[in-house]
Amino acid sequence: MSPMTSDSGRTVTPLVDLHGRSAWSVLPPLILGFFMIMVDTTIVNIAIPTLTEAFSASLVEVGWVNSAYLLTYATLMLLSGRLGDRYGQKAIFVAGLVVFTVFSFLCGFSGELGSTPEIRWLIAFRALQGVGAALMTPQTMSMITRVFPPQQRGAAMGLWGATAGVATIAGPLLGGVLVETVGWEWIFYVNIPVGVVALWLAGGRLPHLAHRESTIDVLGVVLSVLGVGLVVFGLQEGSTYDWGHLWGPFTVWNTVGLGLAVVAAFVWWQHRRGDEALLPLRLFRHRNFSLANVDGMAVSFAMIAIFFPLTIFLQSVLGLTPIQAALVMAPGSLVSGVVAPFAGRLSDRVPGKWVVAAGFAAIGGAVAWLALTLDPDGPPWQLLAPMALFGVGTGLTFSPLSNLATSGLDARTAGAGAGAFNTTRQVGGVIGSAAVVALLSSRLGVTIPAAAQDVAQRLPEQYRQTFVDGITAAAGSADSASAGSFQPPDGMPDAVAAQVAAAAQEAVGRGFADAAAQSLVMVVVVLVVGVVCAALMSSGRPPADAAGGPADPEPAVAADPGPGR
Repeated sequence: MSPMTSDSGRTVTPLVDLHGRSAWSVLPPLILGFFMIMVDTTIVNIAIPTLTEAFSASLVEVGWVNSAYLLTYATLMLLSGRLGDRYGQKAIFVAGLVVFTVFSFLCGFSGELGSTPEIRWLIAFRALQGVGAALMTPQTMSMITRVFPPQQRGAAMGLWGATAGVATIAGPLLGGVLVETVGWEWIFYVNIPVGVVALWLAGGRLPHLAHRESTIDVLGVVLSVLGVGLVVFGLQEGSTYDWGHLWGPFTVWNTVGLGLAVVAAFVWWQHRRGDEALLPLRLFRHRNFSLANVDGMAVSFAMIAIFFPLTIFLQSVLGLTPIQAALVMAPGSLVSGVVAPFAGRLSDRVPGKWVVAAGFAAIGGAVAWLALTLDPDGPPWQLLAPMALFGVGTGLTFSPLSNLATSGLDARTAGAGAGAFNTTRQVGGVIGSAAVVALLSSRLGVTIPAAAQDVAQRLPEQYRQTFVDGITAAAGSADSASAGSFQPPDGMPDAVAAQVAAAAQEAVGRGFADAAAQSLVMVVVVLVVGVVCAALMSSGRPPADAAGGPADPEPAVAADPGPGR
């Protein structure tokens, strides 16, 4: 193998023989693929009103356009990681990239199927697009782990983390521009040229890494997909069914309970299977891996739980357009994209756990700042500073945390570890979404009526109770963030009706701001847990067998030079 020179002038020996190429040459296809995946987790949200009209569908049906993608994405990553260990990360990544690109085209084309557009086609194609995303994501992390030497791995993970930061803001902004100009179909068609370029780069730059010859744990696959799928479905769709009855004998909570029971059976079976398991439990003997999984859940929980109430506040309370709302949140993702590469390099020089702890502390500070800043009468620009601090925190967190999660894994378990980390991260986001919807809805039922009582004192006495009763009846859900849900009674004089409408707007705005601030307190608590878990991690760099098994006897893997090299 040819040595490489690091930025500090040190000679670095690559873990994989790339036939004279730098390890950095493998990043472009991985980054492009990961960018598409992250963009597609957010880009559809901006098009929900348009899709509702285009398909003549209900909000619940259109909600499944995103839910179907996230459900298959979350439930299959654990299997995908193990498939990478078994058949090679390049093969699974390329297969996922093909699936993702093909079904991106079919998602955009779904409106042309049949004489009348049917939302079920788009939902089905989005679910299959999620399969492609699940196949790709663990391979990006495990290939970085196997190709880059420890001295450069943090910097590489920094670029991986920066991709996530930029993509989170690119999704809403790009989606808003495409929907308002060329049509909703292009939020999917835009993936096609990116996917083709990524495929071309993957064919020439990704190495064929040695893989593990073993059988697939079929029962483990069934148990993991079923268990995680039931838990994710129950939490993801709980608010849609008002946390009550689903169908037949199933309620939301016994569906989640059944999923947890299946997950417990999965864990027992993995213990029985040992190293042949879909998820070798010896991975969790490595303290950093276990704590990094908890932190991965925490940071995803926080991000979803922040953006949900903030997006509603900006659009429904402050009256911003989707693009304007995305611009208010832009500093968070832009700063994250700038900070993440530096954080990755920093974690190569100082213990990564302190970089992660600082990141969680910064996110916690930003969330507390937001909770104190939410004001229905305040200018939107006052949210830019806390969002910038939020970006600093996420930039410090993602890449060092990913590096800590995988740094103790050898070639045999890199895929399984990456799959587990990404699965727990995705499940954390689902839990965060469910928790913030439930808590926000609960607090709205208290804060909006309380604000209505205060505001009503300025109305004519004969209309006060009617006003309070009307506002109270409309409170208790995210939809109540719009004052349009309250209608003045018939026969009210025009001047009084205008006064009542203004009072309703004020009550709803104040009530929603209070409820959102109280919901963000929950996020701060979760972030404190993240700081504690980061502080408890090991400071040293683990040996190759830190995950509880012998080191890979041949860490230097010959790469297939591919055609034309």
